[in-house]
Amino acid sequence: MEKRLLGRSGLRVSRMALGTMTWGGDTDAEEAASQLVTFVDAGGTLVDTADIYGEGESERVLGSLLGDLVPRDDVVLATKAVARRTDGPFGGGASRGALLSALEGSLKRLGTDHIDLWQLHAWDTCVPIAETLAALEYAVTSGKARYVGVSNYAGWQLATAAAGAAAVAPIVSTQVEYSLLERGVDREVVPAAEHHGIGLLPWAPLGRGVLTGKYRTGTPADSRGANSAYAGYVEHHRTDRAARIVQAVATAADGLGTSPLAVALAWVRDRPGVVAPVVGARDTGQLTGSLTAEDITLPPAIRSALDDVSAIEAGYPERWPH
Repeated sequence: MEKRLLGRSGLRVSRMALGTMTWGGDTDAEEAASQLVTFVDAGGTLVDTADIYGEGESERVLGSLLGDLVPRDDVVLATKAVARRTDGPFGGGASRGALLSALEGSLKRLGTDHIDLWQLHAWDTCVPIAETLAALEYAVTSGKARYVGVSNYAGWQLATAAAGAAAVAPIVSTQVEYSLLERGVDREVVPAAEHHGIGLLPWAPLGRGVLTGKYRTGTPADSRGANSAYAGYVEHHRTDRAARIVQAVATAADGLGTSPLAVALAWVRDRPGVVAPVVGARDTGQLTGSLTAEDITLPPAIRSALDDVSAIEAGYPERWPH
């Protein structure tokens, strides 16, 4: 698998990341092990989790697989903090105390002495950004985190954090929802990331599963859309606009002799500023399908057509002075 530098940093990662949100829950340890081995054998290195996933179970499962099954040094280990884990005073948020408590918890669950990419899961309106950034600086200077990033930040939030970050702990990545069905970040987040040299890590690059085409004629019984816990998550992208985009993706896939999944993933993977889409999978077979995108490069005409059908209108001030 091709490798890319993460933003302006020297951290080189695979151009696809393995997401583990369901590990320790819908995805048991045996299936997680199969996915991790398949991903690493394909040349993948970047594995993403969070302290909140499965109330910490995702980190525990991943940590149990590193060392014996897959060498720790073969993986770029990414996790996140900020989301509330407990009701205690340090159970969530971006204060110095909460973040450093979360970091220690993640290190313990993952069974490692350092995180390769430690990310802020969300902006905290209650905490001065200077305090938050000071905690990131400590994490890096102490050696407990090698690089730091953010997730789900608006454009102004990303720019504020990037401008205030210490030189020893610059923001190198931002993880955001980005796909043919969700292009809102093109307005301000993508330009802010480009300006500050920050790499994009798209989550839900398959439009929460809708871009695979599985929902074109109904809701498969084994899909997230049929699961009461995820139905609303999927329904968000089941719109008339989405249907037109999904049809365009299916047409492109037919013409290229590949799957809609591979087309949708290749499109977002090669967008300006994108380093690695974060792909989660129900099972190893589904992950293998995503890995086929590595062999796909969209012809300019198809990329242009997909750009057009999924385009969003830029308003003031994004389009100023045009």
